[in-house]
Amino acid sequence: MEKITSFTIDHIKLVPGVYVSRKDMAGDCVVTTFDLRMTSPNDEPVMNTAEVHTIEHLGATFLRNDPDFKDKVLYFGPMGCRTGFYLLLAGDYESEDIVPLMKKMFSFIAEFEGEVPGASPKDCGNYLDMNLPMAKYLAERYLKEVLEGITKERLVYPE
Repeated sequence: MEKITSFTIDHIKLVPGVYVSRKDMAGDCVVTTFDLRMTSPNDEPVMNTAEVHTIEHLGATFLRNDPDFKDKVLYFGPMGCRTGFYLLLAGDYESEDIVPLMKKMFSFIAEFEGEVPGASPKDCGNYLDMNLPMAKYLAERYLKEVLEGITKERLVYPE
């Protein structure tokens, strides 16, 4: 079998950033998949499921309410390795195009107070597995260390 594209990226050289993972055609529409890498793979601890789950709920809620992108969001969810998230958008985008959106989203998560949207037994299959304080910490860290003042090395996959 052929190796899938995401397994051809050198994870040893990969640093936290915002990357175009792939572009696919769905009918006549381009779908851009973004790799929102929040931790350094194989170099630092992965995120625990509770904070990943919380970021997923808050991020998806934010994105699906954003006036400019809500109709373009196809999916937002965690990577199985728990080092980041995938965001799929309808349209042909580059990493730079979504940095302002990611800054707003991770600011929203970092500053969020109250009940996590969808964190109830009626709305979620594992509603008790949430950690808002840690999700806020990780969002703030990603915002400060990666998104603010982002450089080209954090926008294009390493060779």
